Amino acid sequence: METSILITGGAGFIGSNLCEYFLSKGYKVTCLDNFATGHRYNVEKFLKEDNFTLIEGDIRNIEDCKKATLNVDYVLHQAALGSVPRSINDPITTNDVNISGFLNMLVASRDNNVKRFVYAASSSTYGDSESLPKIEDKIGKPLSPYAITKYVNELYAENFSKTYGLETIGLRYFNVFGRKQDPNGAYAAVIPKFVMQLMNNESPVINGDGNYSRDFTYIDNVIQMNELAMTTQNQEALNTVYNTAFGDRITLNEMVQSLKKYLSDYDSSIANIEIIYGPNRVGDIPHSLASIEKAKQLLKYNPKYSFQDGLKEAVNWYWNNLK
Repeated sequence: METSILITGGAGFIGSNLCEYFLSKGYKVTCLDNFATGHRYNVEKFLKEDNFTLIEGDIRNIEDCKKATLNVDYVLHQAALGSVPRSINDPITTNDVNISGFLNMLVASRDNNVKRFVYAASSSTYGDSESLPKIEDKIGKPLSPYAITKYVNELYAENFSKTYGLETIGLRYFNVFGRKQDPNGAYAAVIPKFVMQLMNNESPVINGDGNYSRDFTYIDNVIQMNELAMTTQNQEALNTVYNTAFGDRITLNEMVQSLKKYLSDYDSSIANIEIIYGPNRVGDIPHSLASIEKAKQLLKYNPKYSFQDGLKEAVNWYWNNLK
């Protein structure tokens, strides 16, 4: 019998990349999305595939969750309202989706005997902890409503593992970027947003002096982690959380210089675009760098794409698809 996967938020950036990958591997894939932040064009080409089912529904509705998890072996839960600034502007909706919706998905997965529940956790959980690199069992106080919701997800997942025997694995994503990441909208992530601005010959605005650093993580490393988490037979690897990153950091200034360099291969005038600096953003952590030792050891994780390799691929995709 075919293995069946439910990908929540499957029309979003990470979710649609997961849908594409697992369809190519011969899995039966169901996508649950309410299109609040995901896009139909991300899943349009899958609709003609026999192995793909799209359910338009909302994780805040328990009946939608129960319908979506029926006869499903594995859940890859990506649905969430991302963005620290969005959560600061609207903590109630962020809480509804990220906590109530998450709990609905856990309950539905438990009731429909899902084998394993793999979910998107977040590096924002490290909060005000200043230690670097970030190690899974050392976290600080969350700095935003979004970070609180993602930490509560981890607590709920652990509780469901202990109380109901549901296998869970949380993946603390570190600044994921790559093809299909939406450059538009008030809460667009920094890399696609800057790519679009540079392609349009506009000056990007860096929050702060540009010396904040991030462990930017290319999408294919994230796909690898989801597959390893879903398929691992190592009992020690279950019911815990993993940093999902490359394990290196780069400052925002360095990131913009790399973007200008790769984009100027397509349009030489981009090399001369000026960068503007603005105030620091509330809720931002200064530095983020993951230790990936735990994932290497327990899941045999071996990230293939460094930041620079991933950025070249991403720039190429944006230039060919959005220019």
